[in-house]
Amino acid sequence: MSRKKSWMLVGVAALLLSACSGNAGKQQKTEAMADSMQITDNGIKTIRLDGMEVTWIQDNEGEHLMPVSLFSDASDKLIDSLGVQNGIPSSMSTFLVKTADATILFDTGKGLKNSCLTSRLQSLGIAPADIKYIYLTHFHGDHIGGMLKGDSVISPNAQVYAAKMEYDGWMVMPDDAKEQAERVMSAYKDRLHLFEFGDTLPGNVVAMKAVGHTPGHTVYQTGKLLIIGDLIHGAALQMVNPEICASFDMDKKAAIESRKSFLNYAKENGLTIAGMHLPAPAFR
Repeated sequence: MSRKKSWMLVGVAALLLSACSGNAGKQQKTEAMADSMQITDNGIKTIRLDGMEVTWIQDNEGEHLMPVSLFSDASDKLIDSLGVQNGIPSSMSTFLVKTADATILFDTGKGLKNSCLTSRLQSLGIAPADIKYIYLTHFHGDHIGGMLKGDSVISPNAQVYAAKMEYDGWMVMPDDAKEQAERVMSAYKDRLHLFEFGDTLPGNVVAMKAVGHTPGHTVYQTGKLLIIGDLIHGAALQMVNPEICASFDMDKKAAIESRKSFLNYAKENGLTIAGMHLPAPAFR
């Protein structure tokens, strides 16, 4: 690992520890997670939690930095104080959760030629046809792009779950904004299940309302695992300044409320956070 990459990981870990400090037990858990932060060569990291096997799969190849220009509410002074002038460590990630009775893929990456999800699943001995459930946090292209190759369905046996509020919100957007979402949802229409917030899905996964980033942005909890989707885009900045939004957030006020609420919820309940844009490996 390069000195630059090591420095960035140490900086992010320190900030996360500061942001998530609580009682001694919770602090020890956070420190243990921070100590395990290493960018793996193959973009995969598996943890075992509450009887589940949870695997982080990085869809992008190599290092990914979020440009600071995406965070217009952050002052130059703050950016300089965090040492992230050249970009904020991030990732394009998905998560595979195996329980006793379900194999679930949370989001599907970009689905571009240089995307790594399919090849990394194959390295785990999993083909797209093996995926039983796909749970979507929202409909942005870097989360649903991996569901199609051209116009062909990639996971022909998967049951797809998404928030009804998310679906309804996208379907009334202008044609150019909703084109990809409409095409993907149409391709999976026979296996698309629209849930209400608070529903418990297969695998004992609870869908939770975290709107703001998109109309029906969803956070998922199963046991001590909290999959936060895009609540966080730049962890080094937003974990300690949750009132700062990325330009991707459609409703800034609601996004801030969701971000603050779920970061506090995770801290109070000693949950492990899994985020699609947390720096690799994307567990905290």
